[in-house]
Amino acid sequence: MLGERRIGALLIVSTLAALGLAGVYIAGGQPQAEGALLGVALGGIGIALILWARSLTSEGTVVGDRGSLAHDEDAAAVEERIEHPPAEPGRRGVLKLFWAAGGALALSAVFPVRSLGPAPGKSLLRTAWRRGSRLVDVNGRLIRVETLQVGGTLTVFPENAVNAGDSATVLIRLGADQNKPRPGRQDWAPQGYIAYSKICPHVGCPVGLYQADTHELLCPCHQSTFDVLDGARPRFGPATRSLPQLPLAVDNQGYLIAQDDFDEPVGPGFWNRD
Repeated sequence: MLGERRIGALLIVSTLAALGLAGVYIAGGQPQAEGALLGVALGGIGIALILWARSLTSEGTVVGDRGSLAHDEDAAAVEERIEHPPAEPGRRGVLKLFWAAGGALALSAVFPVRSLGPAPGKSLLRTAWRRGSRLVDVNGRLIRVETLQVGGTLTVFPENAVNAGDSATVLIRLGADQNKPRPGRQDWAPQGYIAYSKICPHVGCPVGLYQADTHELLCPCHQSTFDVLDGARPRFGPATRSLPQLPLAVDNQGYLIAQDDFDEPVGPGFWNRD
């Protein structure tokens, strides 16, 4: 049938276009060629489906008078027709071509998906801070208990991870009995040193402005303000989460170290967490 031939031709062209798309992508990619091949592959399948619906499927219900079966031969012919209906010419072959075209198109989509790289796993939940990590400044100098005076502030990183952007931390030294630790954080601020993530939980800007007189950290992008004495709770601006706090300790040589990583994930990716 002419309709079947047209459908078959469209599906073959669609299959070849999908395979060509995979080949072009493997060879290094070319956006114009990839777009044209994808259009041909999808268009071929779409038009073939339209033709299939129009020419190979029944439209409506056909009703006719059966008449009486006066002879045994007529009854036998009807039974034979019911038990062994004539196959629609070409339907099985057309269905195979549909499967081939769809499979080729699915195959061509596998390669771009693999190019996205490995799954991040739990990497977004952790930073470079580990138990026992010593604090260093941007030049790699170790931080001791006498490094800052009361009211002083400094940007610090884990030792040997100065370039870890997600680990940037604001270190502040408070006066005696100024801190109001949350439950379970009573030993996180030794000798007045307290540390919070420098990444604003709103859109990720660096929180680097410290107002010593009001004990507030300010994000310069959208003016979110965090109360340092109250777990860096947001007091003003669009931020809705407190800055994650880094638990600190002092080792036997007088260097500031981390007890562990931040108490929760840093950055705006988790800004809507409870």
